[in-house]
Amino acid sequence: MTTLTRRGALGGTAAALAALSAGAPRPTFAAGGQCTVGTWGGDYQDLLIANIDTPLIKPQGIEVLYDVAVAPPRKTKLIAERASRRGSMDVACLSDVDMFEMAQLNLFETIDATRVPNTANVVPALAKPYAIPHIYSGQVILYNPDKVSAPPKSYADLWDPRYRNRVGFADGLYLQVFSSAALVGGGSMSNFEPGKAKLKELRELGARVYPSNEALAVALKGEEVWLTIMWLARGFMWKKGGINITHAVPVEGAQPIVFDMAVPKNARNKDAAYAWLNASLDPKAQVAFADKMGYVNTVTNATLPPELQAQIGFTPEQQANFRKPDYEYIAKNNSQLLDWWNREFKG
Repeated sequence: MTTLTRRGALGGTAAALAALSAGAPRPTFAAGGQCTVGTWGGDYQDLLIANIDTPLIKPQGIEVLYDVAVAPPRKTKLIAERASRRGSMDVACLSDVDMFEMAQLNLFETIDATRVPNTANVVPALAKPYAIPHIYSGQVILYNPDKVSAPPKSYADLWDPRYRNRVGFADGLYLQVFSSAALVGGGSMSNFEPGKAKLKELRELGARVYPSNEALAVALKGEEVWLTIMWLARGFMWKKGGINITHAVPVEGAQPIVFDMAVPKNARNKDAAYAWLNASLDPKAQVAFADKMGYVNTVTNATLPPELQAQIGFTPEQQANFRKPDYEYIAKNNSQLLDWWNREFKG
């Protein structure tokens, strides 16, 4: 059972969910065909295959193909293809921040609850009309307890000179690193500009950027990196995999993340796409993602073991202190922030 409360809402409204799910009958999907899912690859794709594709989609006679890339190229492709009658993706996977930005361009279908009846079980606080919430977690500080003797309390602890050359980040989390630096520098979730000066300081302290989550995991395992900013879910999975890490929820507040799925308006096989969305909300698939990857379920009819919930969830107090994204600010500034990150921080 999810721990997200209304007080910890990440976006969307109960009204939106009601509009999506009211009176939804069982779906009827066209048999066969292909469904192309735009995703990040890596561990996430492996779990999509194991828990959605193979057990739930293939029996419907649907072949799944994967269009693998990090988020910026996928967004670029969605924008470039919007005038095309037939797009290259049937399902687009993006974080809630990126999904909001793309939704403002009117790129996605409004979710048809008659074709995705599992939306009836979506946590109301996560509902939105243009996408389904697949999984969620929150951003924390991961650290090696053998190398970092005093547990970090704040994002600011990553700037401690004692950790020179031992802080590293995954490239795909540039917005989250930016926002954390902004909070340290006196900015806010609606003003990342103060983060630029703080990131320059961190660069001078030898902070590294790794091309993927998997590459960062290797650096953590090899003790090249002692501290990072990452989703609690990833930390849970890496710890299960034998990496010596633990986590701290910073006093500034964890930053929640929801990974969404949407159907582009020019999807080639919308029946298959809706079948995929519905399967993604299946309780068994949701529990499997929680158990293997540490992401909290987004549906009310998926119950997690209490011990697992304690490891991957957030207390009501921590939820109340969530630093929620300002979707509109990020949508307006994402391009220039990414450009600055690539030129000035990554170098």
